[in-house]
Amino acid sequence: MSASGGTKAIVAALAANLAIAVAKFVAFLFSGSSSMLAESVHSLADSGNQGLLLVGGKKAQREATPQHPFGYGRERYIYAFLVSIILFSVGGMFALYEGYEKIKHPHEIDHWYWPVGVLVFAIIAETFSFRTAIQESNQLRGTKSWKDFVRHAKAPELPVVLLEDLGALVGLILALGGVGLALATGDGVWDGIGTLCIGVLLILIAVVLAIETKSLLLGEAAGVEEVRKIEAATVDGDTVTRIIHMRTLHLGPEELLVAAKVAVRHDDTATEIAAAINAAESRIRDAVPIARVIYLEPDIYSESEAAKGPDPEASPGGPAPTSEH
Repeated sequence: MSASGGTKAIVAALAANLAIAVAKFVAFLFSGSSSMLAESVHSLADSGNQGLLLVGGKKAQREATPQHPFGYGRERYIYAFLVSIILFSVGGMFALYEGYEKIKHPHEIDHWYWPVGVLVFAIIAETFSFRTAIQESNQLRGTKSWKDFVRHAKAPELPVVLLEDLGALVGLILALGGVGLALATGDGVWDGIGTLCIGVLLILIAVVLAIETKSLLLGEAAGVEEVRKIEAATVDGDTVTRIIHMRTLHLGPEELLVAAKVAVRHDDTATEIAAAINAAESRIRDAVPIARVIYLEPDIYSESEAAKGPDPEASPGGPAPTSEH
């Protein structure tokens, strides 16, 4: 996995979650707190999620094959989507069930110092993990807001780890609040309410992750800045005079497909056009290094055809256009 895959953040989160999961489960055994059980399952699910992200990053590095000529870069999107499903089912739904059972059959928390101590330890550990994810993300985020970074990042690992760590911290605070109120009032219902809140939080985060990774799986275009660079690099003003239409598609976080129909002069020879296209491809790769798969089709630009508007069937992969442009 490349540096942009956030391997450091994933490993930090994995180590923290494994340690926290064990501590939470021990606290549950001694105290009987449903918040502790829900949180231990949450941390265990998060550990599995980070393992899935690492597996996806490894599988994405495989070389292209005749059956998969564009490679396996989208493996990272698939495993990130699996993470959202696991977070929803194992984490969120289990917490809702456990919270409901605790509200229906409340009981006092035994040995209160176990859950409180573990929660404090977990908050400290998750803070360090969250801090690592923030530092890794800042290297790629630039001037974008956190919302835009999560919504538009092409590498799914860092947004996943960021949201998981944020959810873990908020969940720990909710668990601490539920346990604290249960101890203060002597009513175990509060512990169940805290567990329900954790479940709702995890489901909301899972839904956000599912929406974003689904968009990546369907295929997203290059960002606005990359498109501008590609357009500027394609046209040389001599042989390639303009772009008639262009489509871009992320084959993976670090691999971009560029397909365009470009206008050339009607009196250029085949040799001149071939040389111009080769030069344009070289300029595109220099401007946007992740543009590794490039298809440029030469054509003669027609003002009258352009005035008709874009041809919906002229996009790469669609039916062949019925007229020349």
